[in-house]
Amino acid sequence: MKKTLITHAVASALAMLAAGAAQASGFQLLEQNASGIGNAYAGSAALGENASTIYFNPAAMTRLKGSQVSAGGTLVRAEYLFHDNGSSSGAFTGTGNGTDGGTLGRVPNAYVSTELGGGLFGGIGISAPFGLKTAYEQPWAGAAQATLFDIKTQNVNPSLAYKLNDRWSIGGGINYQQLEAQYQRMVSTSSAFSLSSDAVALQTQGHAWGWNAGVLFESSESMRLGFSYRSRINYHLKGDLRASGPTAALLAASTGAESTELTLPDTFIFSVVQTIDDKWEMMGDISHTRWSSVQEVDIKLETSNATAQTLNAHFRDTWRVALGSSYRLSPAWKIKAGIAYDQGAVKGADYRLVSLPDNDRLWFSAGLQWMASKALVLDLGATYIKVRDAQIYNDQRSANRGLVNGSYSGQVWLLGSQMSYSF
Repeated sequence: MKKTLITHAVASALAMLAAGAAQASGFQLLEQNASGIGNAYAGSAALGENASTIYFNPAAMTRLKGSQVSAGGTLVRAEYLFHDNGSSSGAFTGTGNGTDGGTLGRVPNAYVSTELGGGLFGGIGISAPFGLKTAYEQPWAGAAQATLFDIKTQNVNPSLAYKLNDRWSIGGGINYQQLEAQYQRMVSTSSAFSLSSDAVALQTQGHAWGWNAGVLFESSESMRLGFSYRSRINYHLKGDLRASGPTAALLAASTGAESTELTLPDTFIFSVVQTIDDKWEMMGDISHTRWSSVQEVDIKLETSNATAQTLNAHFRDTWRVALGSSYRLSPAWKIKAGIAYDQGAVKGADYRLVSLPDNDRLWFSAGLQWMASKALVLDLGATYIKVRDAQIYNDQRSANRGLVNGSYSGQVWLLGSQMSYSF
């Protein structure tokens, strides 16, 4: 009979539903520089290689002399293949695996730092701390839960650092962050009908403020320790719930302007960098992200304050551990390597969402650095991420969104480049 495609463009509430480009737990992006890819971001809060340390630990700006510009980007190819194991699409007749839910994405970054004098340093960074995308071809058994999700963030981070003495430095900054998203799913208005590809994609934006701070301790000429913290970001966002198709008018009472509350998690990083000799350097990293800030998120209609949909994410806090090394081939060339274990934020199959087939992952990284001159440094980095197979048993039949029962196999490739210029 008849069908309708419904589009939620509520950036705040739907952020936790997507996967795709996100390469850390949940939908966090670690790719805030390309120079760190080669070491799997081990030592991120203590390296201070270039101005991108503004994001990982602003205190490490005190290692940068004069002024510096650092900019780059990372290509992300994520693959999430769904394997059906008896899904029930409810009123829908759609079936199938939806092909590959992963996509190709790009994560840019840009930073500037400068030595202000008297032990004081300043800088500003522009990056994308959260972002992801999943897209499924039609028809597929999970279409009533999601067919498309795309989330983007932009973060502007002015920072200051101060060198207390030869060993201790402190730093901090404020963060202005914007978020926007698209989300699409199929919705039924009768008990029997077929799926179609009708789509309306609406976007919404919201903004919020946060802060970050860090400490750098240079215990000796060969060892330094870094600790940094990025605060939670509390969003109050507004969007629209819109329907398209022949029966869209029947859903008028449950669509319209809506709002949501969402708290993105805070993160702690502890890093160590150890110089072995004039050739070798080792680094390690332990980070903790408190994703439990995302539990049940209500999308409320502004006209009636009624809940249009609840997003049952029930995320858990996560840990990430990374080890890396760098070897200097010559004064101009350095090679990098790293490995990392990254814990997924999804608790289990019952809470796994088709737009976030997240699970634990292993990173295998390599990189190359070329010091073209005293002022210019170029970095290339590549990573292969093996995502642990993820079981899903998401039962939303009571809400007429079907049962998705199966598993995901996933992998991700990262390829990044960074240019840093000092003057």
